[in-house]
Amino acid sequence: MKRVLILTSVATFFLCISGFAQVNTDSLAIVAKISEYQLKLGKLQNTVNKKTNDKQTDSLQAQQSANANASAANTLSANPQDKKDARQADNAAGTAKSDARKARKAQDRFDDVNTEILDLQNKIAVQQLKLDKFTRVTYVSAATATPLLPDSTQHR
Repeated sequence: MKRVLILTSVATFFLCISGFAQVNTDSLAIVAKISEYQLKLGKLQNTVNKKTNDKQTDSLQAQQSANANASAANTLSANPQDKKDARQADNAAGTAKSDARKARKAQDRFDDVNTEILDLQNKIAVQQLKLDKFTRVTYVSAATATPLLPDSTQHR
């Protein structure tokens, strides 16, 4: 009888230890994911200023190229038979087209970075919620178990 009692208590002890070890490794894995996501987030946030500047610079260049194209087109429309004006208008149109493409790509890259940042922030929040399940300590005192009287200062 004594032997069964000792074996039962030892088995219960080992089961409890293995349960705590599982919780500990799960929470460590979650903390590692959070750290990985935060590192990626920091790297992306460091590139936001450069992407913003690239977007603004490319957009300004595209606008200037479009203005130069419009002016070359106006010059050509004044004298449609002039080969020099035709060549300049064609070159200006090509430059405006390529600069517009660069501006669109810069805008897309900027949007992609912002999307990735939001995605990582959401992933971090989800992992934080998972971690809260492991770290939350629920404490209910005997004093809060008694019903509270309604607050008479609030008027409805």
